[in-house]
Amino acid sequence: MKFATKAIHAGQEPDPTTGAVMTPIYQTSTYWQKSPGEHQGYEYSRGTNPTRKVLEDCLAALENAKYGLAFSSGMGATDTVLKLLKPGDEVITGNDLYGGSYRIFTKVYEKYGIKFHFLDLSKPENILPYLTDRTKLVWIETPTNPTMQIVDIEGIAKITKANKIILAVDNTFASPYLQNPIDLGADIVMHSVTKYIGGHSDVVMGALLVNDDHLYKDLFFIYNACGATPGPQDSFLVLRGIKTLHLRMKAHCENGEKVAHYLKNHPKIDKIYWPGFEDHPNHDVAKKQMRGFGGMVSITLKDTDLKETFRVASSFKVFALAESLGGVESLINHPTTMTHGSIPKAEREKVGVTDNLLRLSVGVEDIDDLIADLEQALK
Repeated sequence: MKFATKAIHAGQEPDPTTGAVMTPIYQTSTYWQKSPGEHQGYEYSRGTNPTRKVLEDCLAALENAKYGLAFSSGMGATDTVLKLLKPGDEVITGNDLYGGSYRIFTKVYEKYGIKFHFLDLSKPENILPYLTDRTKLVWIETPTNPTMQIVDIEGIAKITKANKIILAVDNTFASPYLQNPIDLGADIVMHSVTKYIGGHSDVVMGALLVNDDHLYKDLFFIYNACGATPGPQDSFLVLRGIKTLHLRMKAHCENGEKVAHYLKNHPKIDKIYWPGFEDHPNHDVAKKQMRGFGGMVSITLKDTDLKETFRVASSFKVFALAESLGGVESLINHPTTMTHGSIPKAEREKVGVTDNLLRLSVGVEDIDDLIADLEQALK
């Protein structure tokens, strides 16, 4: 089954009671049992819910995975992966990372005795000097947030498999439309479903997708025991959003490319980060493992202090100044004071996340209106 068909149909059958084409919202916390332990697959909605189960099956199909788990947020999903670890374990991750991931790694899990190595992952072999018998997880983003670094998933996976280390990939920026890490050797795929998968800025949700039976069993235990699971209303909204994922992502990619090329030689722009440019670091890797380059574009403003950066960020009329990304509407974000504020300034600046950097989530509006908005804000 091709992607567009899976987005509309995967995991979904007409409701057996009414014949409803759209999966109903099973707004119930508990389920009748004929006798103790004799039920129809559902006991209590923290663990399983029919609406959520359909969503999980659909998400798994989109990522070519066997199992899916939906969470009440992307951070809830990330937290569940980290709970596979124990004190003394070590994690290798990237040095350009979503601020929320950095925060949970350093402010929550480091105090439980888990050690994190933040590395330049532009080459898979960069992880080799940090591998020990305590290395249990490699966590990568690609493209990264916000400087769009590209990590070779297949190259990293060869190393992790040889060393029996779990490889988890945050696939939020690419979405399953553009990239499928499990096909490239990843063990776990994480999504902030809030972003492109939901696509309408009206749901907060996360997901984990896996193939391995034992890994799924371990993750499901934590998922049920710790309870970071979403309700049926949010699950229904995401199922509805997924039905247009392929259409939206195509438009995001088309608009993202046009915005990137418009900004490439703009006199007010110092640097631009978009993996579709041939001079973007690891462009060849992006071309190999992605089916398009997405709608995320980051820029640094030329000869600009924080005050002027704030003025530019606040001058847009179509782009909304807001956190998050991946909705149908275009957003502009100032990472150092918004999504990446929890990362120390010195660490941010090592990878180019400076005070004059702005991150664009290019939406699906008319491209002429988006270019006109950029033009007036950057004048």
